[in-house]
Amino acid sequence: MISRVLRAGKQKIVIVSAALIALIAAADWAIGNRASLGILYILPMMLLGTVLTAFEISGAAVLCAALRSCFDLPSPPLEALLRFLFSLLAYGGAGLFVIGLMRRQAVEEQLNVLVESSPAAILTLDASARVIAANDAAANLLMVSKSKELIGRSIAPYVPVLGDALQLDNGLGALCTAAQGPGRRDNGEIFLANTWFSSYNSPRGKRLSAIVVDVSEEMREREEQSLSQLMRGNRIAAGAVSHEIRNLCSAISMVLSNLQSKARSDQQEDVRGLATLVSGLERIADSELRWQAQDTLERIPLKQLLDDLRIVIDPAWREIDGKVHWQLPGEMPEILADRRGLLQAFLNLAQNSLRAVQNCARRELSIAVSNSEGKTVIRFSDTGPGIAAPERLFEPFQSGAEGGTGLGLYVSRAVVRGYGGDLRWEPAPAGSCFAVEVQRIAE
Repeated sequence: MISRVLRAGKQKIVIVSAALIALIAAADWAIGNRASLGILYILPMMLLGTVLTAFEISGAAVLCAALRSCFDLPSPPLEALLRFLFSLLAYGGAGLFVIGLMRRQAVEEQLNVLVESSPAAILTLDASARVIAANDAAANLLMVSKSKELIGRSIAPYVPVLGDALQLDNGLGALCTAAQGPGRRDNGEIFLANTWFSSYNSPRGKRLSAIVVDVSEEMREREEQSLSQLMRGNRIAAGAVSHEIRNLCSAISMVLSNLQSKARSDQQEDVRGLATLVSGLERIADSELRWQAQDTLERIPLKQLLDDLRIVIDPAWREIDGKVHWQLPGEMPEILADRRGLLQAFLNLAQNSLRAVQNCARRELSIAVSNSEGKTVIRFSDTGPGIAAPERLFEPFQSGAEGGTGLGLYVSRAVVRGYGGDLRWEPAPAGSCFAVEVQRIAE
């Protein structure tokens, strides 16, 4: 009914309402003192409530109340005033009631459009975990032909975490949280579901509203990228091991040469056997695997990459009452690299600085960006105790390194060099400073 009225247009509704007011006033005048038709003014006021504002409704209510008073039954002044006020409240209330109703309907329509057009599955469940409302996206997610076919079904076989949430009694009333867990489509296919849900009490019992999103693809991409990064790190580590084996073979070869010149004739066979073993080790070392940037490099907005880094490292620095200073230019360039690998190199430098300042009075890290000759340089400077032996920084398998392997800086530099950049230590008045140099994309 209201929709039909709205389709008529504001101007037509105002004209019709004005005509009704005039008609009611004329009829009231024609009847004279025999009766009052003032109650009929509520009809045009309700019509006007569909198109006018609250202020305009107040003006129309004053007009209708005044017309009613003009053609009302004779009465004492006080009674006439009270009738005017009561009629004013009645007419204004009728118009304002329609305005409120219209706003509520508009909100409901907007919510319905939002729910139906949402790419995320939205469901409402009753206390027994049965679906009482669902949008089309929910039917598509769970591989059910129509959303209406979901109504009345238990959600537990599809998204178990939602069924479990309704059984949870936290003693605090409403439950509002997020969770991740496996889901199952109607055809038996498994997917990873991110869910946001809240429970509430209604006159018909406990209810739960939920938003469900399939994040299986994101998980696959994340795990594939992690595997790729792990393989790159393994290749770099294998290269470091091969390098160390080659160094040992060189030392053994020198000792072997001395043995060959001094060995007796009956010992020559043993010396030749040892030489064969050393030769075999050298062949293994010659097959050293070095990491190369075989993947297609991408254009990366440096600002976005550093924003991601800030999200990761800021909480850890706050926990130790430290501070990270970001010295960034107004306009940040795009660089050519692998996003995940470069972010891990940045994270390694930031974590090294975090460990270095743990026992210092000042716990600060400065991250500065500068440009020079087609390159962009990102410097990590901390207030730690500094580097005792900078010449050995990028050597693998250092005995005093964190974690006992000493591969962090070695791997990070190899990764950055794979992008055509470099990672180096720079002297600083205090603390330590590392500079990451990457290729900048010309504008």
